[in-house]
Amino acid sequence: MFFPKAESDVFNYIVVSKFQIEKIVLFLLEQQGLLASRLAKLREQHDALEEPPEISQITELREAYREVGLDLLKLLYFVEVNAIGLRKILKKFDKRFRYRFTDYYVKTRANHPYSQLQQVFKHVGLGAVVGAVSRNLHELQDRQGSYLSIYDPPALPLQDPVVDSIKAAVDRLTNSTNFLNFLAQHALIMQEELPAPVEEHIDEERYHFMSLLLNLANTFLYMVNTYIIVPTADNYSMSLGAAATVCGIVIGAMAVAQVFSSVYFSAWSNRSYFRPLVFSSIVLLLGNTLYAVAYDLNSITVLLLGRLFCGFGSARAVNRRYISDCVPLKIRMQASAGFVSASALGMACGPALAGILQTNFKIYKFTFNEDTLPGWVMAVAWLVYLIWLWISFKEPSHDMEENNSPQASRSEAAESNALEKGLKQPLLITSEEKQEDDEDPEGDGSEEASEESRRPATSIVSAYRLLTPSVKVQLLIYFMLKYVMEILLSESSVITTYYFGWSTSTVAIFLACLGLTVLPVNIVVGSYISNMFEDRQILLASEIMVFIGILLSFHIFIPYTVPQYVCSGLIMFVSAEVLEGVNLSLLSRVMSSRLSRGTYNGGLLSTEAGTIARVIADATITLAGYLGQSRLLNVTLFPSLLICISSIIATCFTYNSLY
Repeated sequence: MFFPKAESDVFNYIVVSKFQIEKIVLFLLEQQGLLASRLAKLREQHDALEEPPEISQITELREAYREVGLDLLKLLYFVEVNAIGLRKILKKFDKRFRYRFTDYYVKTRANHPYSQLQQVFKHVGLGAVVGAVSRNLHELQDRQGSYLSIYDPPALPLQDPVVDSIKAAVDRLTNSTNFLNFLAQHALIMQEELPAPVEEHIDEERYHFMSLLLNLANTFLYMVNTYIIVPTADNYSMSLGAAATVCGIVIGAMAVAQVFSSVYFSAWSNRSYFRPLVFSSIVLLLGNTLYAVAYDLNSITVLLLGRLFCGFGSARAVNRRYISDCVPLKIRMQASAGFVSASALGMACGPALAGILQTNFKIYKFTFNEDTLPGWVMAVAWLVYLIWLWISFKEPSHDMEENNSPQASRSEAAESNALEKGLKQPLLITSEEKQEDDEDPEGDGSEEASEESRRPATSIVSAYRLLTPSVKVQLLIYFMLKYVMEILLSESSVITTYYFGWSTSTVAIFLACLGLTVLPVNIVVGSYISNMFEDRQILLASEIMVFIGILLSFHIFIPYTVPQYVCSGLIMFVSAEVLEGVNLSLLSRVMSSRLSRGTYNGGLLSTEAGTIARVIADATITLAGYLGQSRLLNVTLFPSLLICISSIIATCFTYNSLY
């Protein structure tokens, strides 16, 4: 309940925002009309071209269309500035008045047929202008190629850079997506909240294709290393005199170490990319060797130590950071999608490889069987990777990062000129309000100077203070889905052996099939479903499907059948995969821009949340094993059910802030 002054402030804000948004919308429509008029005149000149036209005429016409495209880009940037400004103001209201004003404001205006808010967030009407500019530039480029000398070799027309920039701006505004975009969201490569209207150029000397390929190979091998032991971990534990459910600790030891390795690798990547990758390869080589020789030493301690070393070699933070810092913006989405694809492929190949390694022989004093071969194979793989890394990796120059500030200043000057020339209209927020908002960018109550408030978080505590309720809910959802997936995968060997008598090869095939569903599911969701529904709708629906999958997995009916286990597991896994992409997309959208850079960034926070979930899940499996294998399934599923219900309730409470 508001106090009288608070009620008055809210009422005044609604009135003021209504008139400000109205000004923005009217200005937007006016500018659309001017652009449409210019395009109509250019079309008349286009149609009046003689056949065959002179090259100079086509060049002049293309330049005229380019100028229209640049003005359109400024207009799109204008809309984006105001949309972000509105989101920040609504966040500040929620913080200051301790009332979910955002829920009320969005709910009453989001779907209203006469809502001017739709013009700001959906930029209704600009699509036709975008299409006209793109189509005419492409047509003129085709015509220019058609009237060159017959002795000149034909060349395919290249996409105009202005069109690329316009399409990128439209995608940011509409949140429209495709398969690559949706897949890239899984990587959570954090971006700045407000990219410049013209694509930022990264020096080609900083980008090296082979180095990018080595980072993707590191991602692939690490995921293979994580899941290659899952089908045989229970047998290995029993061969060393431990219970089958100790496999939870064996699998989870890697995740425990990763909680710490993610932090120091993230910090290390501020200074170098090559040295962390070399260190990672050496530690993983040593860890897998220890894992393999534990059998002949008959030591569960050595086995766990080997898995801990593997976790300490997790360089996924370096892989993410390299893509974020060293890959040009125009191919960053493809690189991020490659990162996720490499992870998915590794997740599928790990169990499949374990299913193939079904042999038993001895060389000197070392045993090579289905339990030890995963360790030996991965040790050899990391040795080969280390040699390849040493020969081919090119360390990018870190001096360029220090020189970014002058470029940023020039970029800001260009943005100011763009707005001064074409956008001399009142924005949603005044300069005083903008300065105040910069001082408290996420409504955290800080009164630091503007420059100080833009600096990245310097510790886990300062990063946590930047988390809004919406971000916390998204991290809870990420925790939930990783917990559910880890329970399903890690206990699969024990459960299927106990209930169905599956062999190691059968378990490996089941896990590989689950991993192979990742890319097809992302194709369907990224290409079709995400263009039909909002991200928050897909998010809630996916959570409900995970909930249904968990319910169907419980052993209530006797006998427990293979179709019940496989179908429920497939529903859980596929729904969790869909949920992960949408969750990370929303997380990057609602997270503070201060968490887009630095050691303690959004990628690190999400990685830590997921890793802690895996640690707790694996510990749950081991602890539940003391109650007997007959109760293992239901006991481990019950916490999953509770966490899933909690995440659904939390999503409903923050639903209207997810836009």
